[in-house]
Amino acid sequence: MIPFLSPEAPFPSPERALTQPNGLLAAGGALSPTTLLRAYQQGIFPWYSAGEPILWWSPDPRMVLYTDELHLSRALVKVRRNRPWRVTFDTDFPAVMRACAAMPRPGQDGTWITPQMIATYTELHRLGYAHSVETWMDGERVGGLYGVAIGRMFYGESMFSLRPDASKLALVCLAEHLQHAGFSLIDCQIYTPHLARMGGRLIPRASFLQHLATATQQEAPAGLWEKEFAHDPSCP
Repeated sequence: MIPFLSPEAPFPSPERALTQPNGLLAAGGALSPTTLLRAYQQGIFPWYSAGEPILWWSPDPRMVLYTDELHLSRALVKVRRNRPWRVTFDTDFPAVMRACAAMPRPGQDGTWITPQMIATYTELHRLGYAHSVETWMDGERVGGLYGVAIGRMFYGESMFSLRPDASKLALVCLAEHLQHAGFSLIDCQIYTPHLARMGGRLIPRASFLQHLATATQQEAPAGLWEKEFAHDPSCP
């Protein structure tokens, strides 16, 4: 049995999470910015469908992407080199979340990105903790991702792509930018073949929590989310 939390109750230790399915730790509690920040700092995240109680997870092992282990396929290298594109941060956070919610995903009926989650994460964005990454081609937003940053730790949440490789470009620019800013790891939560092909790998939860204890206490560089990246192959 998993514990059912009252709105102000502390989270159980992540070590108490069920092995199956995927590290379910607790249910209930409150979906508020304060609770979310407390959860992320303990390696816990919410994932549930509309009509369900809030479900909190802490998988073991944990899928992560070390920023210096990013792998670009030959196809992605060609797209990056031969097509005009632009990647921005935080231009329209709620729109990116809505686009992620609207993406059909194999094996999933509906989305866990409920209106309540969009409202709460948008408030986290207003407070400076949640961020979006957007890929643009031909003046149109065609892909992106969003997540949460605490100190020098970035927790990836979801991605969307309306053109081939658009979300991958967003992740590549994010990973390279975070590496230069002293972030060594991006949390990817759950294993997917897509992330594994880009260099993601599974690590023990204990190692992940040990990393969090240090990274979340390190101050991120000022102006981190004010950057923009662009490539136009027609320019010399």
